[in-house]
Amino acid sequence: MSENAKTVGEPAWRARAAVLALGTFVVGTDGFVIVGLLPRIQETLHVNAAAAGQMVSVFAVAYALVGPVLAAVTGRWSRRKALVAGIALLAAGNAVTASAHLHGLVLASRVLAGAGAALFAASAVATAAHLAGPRRRGRAIAVVTAGATLSLVLGAPLGTLIGGAWGWQTAIWFVAAAAALVAVVIAVLVPPLRLDQGASVRQRIAPLTDRRVLRVLVVTLPAFIGVFLPFTYMSAVFAPAIGGEPARLALLLLVFGVAATAGNLAAGSLSDRHGSRRVVVAATAGVAAVCVVMLAVRQVFLLVVITEALSGVVSYSIMGPQQHRIIAYADAESASLVTSLNTSAAYLGNFLAGSIGAAVLTVTGSALLLLPAAAAFAALAAFLAWRSPRHDDRQARLESRRAA
Repeated sequence: MSENAKTVGEPAWRARAAVLALGTFVVGTDGFVIVGLLPRIQETLHVNAAAAGQMVSVFAVAYALVGPVLAAVTGRWSRRKALVAGIALLAAGNAVTASAHLHGLVLASRVLAGAGAALFAASAVATAAHLAGPRRRGRAIAVVTAGATLSLVLGAPLGTLIGGAWGWQTAIWFVAAAAALVAVVIAVLVPPLRLDQGASVRQRIAPLTDRRVLRVLVVTLPAFIGVFLPFTYMSAVFAPAIGGEPARLALLLLVFGVAATAGNLAAGSLSDRHGSRRVVVAATAGVAAVCVVMLAVRQVFLLVVITEALSGVVSYSIMGPQQHRIIAYADAESASLVTSLNTSAAYLGNFLAGSIGAAVLTVTGSALLLLPAAAAFAALAAFLAWRSPRHDDRQARLESRRAA
């Protein structure tokens, strides 16, 4: 415990959180770059858009289902060991993806990558929150999740351009190499912090029966169905404006990512100051509103760029505050589990969005219908967050102070 106490009080928490953000940058790049590569993947693997989109879906479902299990199994590990193991699994999965030529093997490799991503992300959020302390928890989580939004700014557009120039396999090899490099950096710079020394399995899984935790999760799931429905099938939703040009799709990803980074960082500070529940209500309502606007502007590229910027701000003002809400209800021994549950709910939303989108495209052939569906799910999330007891924010802040 002395090691943990020392680590929590160190003023270098920002630098270490930035190191963890490098990992979430790679995780985010891995998840998002596939969106920009889907047209190329279709051609190479000789599959349709719905089948190619399942690369996104199986990654998400593996993340959702395996993440909490890995969080419990690795609970006694040092966070450094868990972080390195997670990012190494992600690198291995991408190496297989880039080498495979069969659709089935590609999907299997995305399962491996999703498992590694889940292990890394949950450990990164819990580690950063512990290092920063309860009063700076929102900002610490925002720094780590900023890596994912920066992957939209740099990783996904760069990967899309690389894929357009040299083939999608080259872009995936880029992600694998970046993951291997980050594993080395984390092994050197992140301390061997242990959050749950001596904790029993019962203590680790206690949050599963906590109604406050469940209230957070039932907001996260529909919120991210609403976020990912138009995002996963961006090339189809905005096909009239993109016109089949990879550069235009890369630009949309870039604009979305810049706006998402700004929204994510602002949401972290707002959560610390005003309560995360309020931020989540506003952000999910914003996602619903933007999806409705997209219906009217999807054929005009300039207007699509503007709405993608707005979408980025509100979409990435959700996860950080949701993590802030849920981690306040966990002790140190279950911090990784609850953050894993929340990210799993988000990735389950990602998976369901991919499945719903594939079904809509297969049955109707119309990508236009994805936008009202996304708006409905986001509106449901806003309603559920608004219906959460108003004392949740006050109680969460109180429990954070008690944990200090």
